[in-house]
Amino acid sequence: MSKVELKSSEGKPVPDVTFRTRTPDGQWKDVTTKEIFGGKTVAVFSLPGAFTPTCSTSHVPRYNSLLPVFKKNGVDEIVCISVNDAFVMNAWQQDQRAPDITFIPDGNGEFSEGLGMLVDKKGLGFGKRSWRYSMLVKNGTIEKMFIEPEKEGDPFEVSDADTMLKYINPDFKEPDNVFMISRKGCGHCARARKALVEAGHASFEEVELGEQISVKTLLATTGRTSTPQVWINGKHIGGADETVAFLGAQKK
Repeated sequence: MSKVELKSSEGKPVPDVTFRTRTPDGQWKDVTTKEIFGGKTVAVFSLPGAFTPTCSTSHVPRYNSLLPVFKKNGVDEIVCISVNDAFVMNAWQQDQRAPDITFIPDGNGEFSEGLGMLVDKKGLGFGKRSWRYSMLVKNGTIEKMFIEPEKEGDPFEVSDADTMLKYINPDFKEPDNVFMISRKGCGHCARARKALVEAGHASFEEVELGEQISVKTLLATTGRTSTPQVWINGKHIGGADETVAFLGAQKK
């Protein structure tokens, strides 16, 4: 890393920058920082590069999974920024299955440089990239920044989603992690799905039996071949009847 002194910009406005983005239908679209941050509360996390290990396995997924909690705690939008081009950022957003996080390409590094977060990573063949950090921005003004310590490598200690949420609300409640394996046209799956949504688990993850998960996989993990099969916080609940009963007991 080059000898850039990383300083907090708390209390200052975000840099005035225009980003070159690509729309879903493949058109170029200029987006300004005023459009992104004006009149809103925005949680931002910035990282060295799309598709890189820590960014793809930890940083983005955790913000993605906690997005509903951020929304409940007054955050209007979550923005991921990286010194990459629009094509790469759009492809990475799809790969991460994060349609509700705004991926912003800081292709020329102007935003990162304006914050004093642009560093030299030529030793990795990356050229100039953003240092890893997060910040809470309210109506274009930076209220809080969490900047990773200046260490060799790629430290990931304070810019995570949990640290930001604890700053916003120290008593935030993490949602249950719910997963369901279903089958196309399965009536019992529809019943379990309805029960989960009514119990407040609208953002649960669901995978249909098919190429990625086979009946053999289902049998190996549950000892059953029937669908649905539901897990909540790592605990196997079972089929539709068991799921409805479990959710009903939680209400009592």
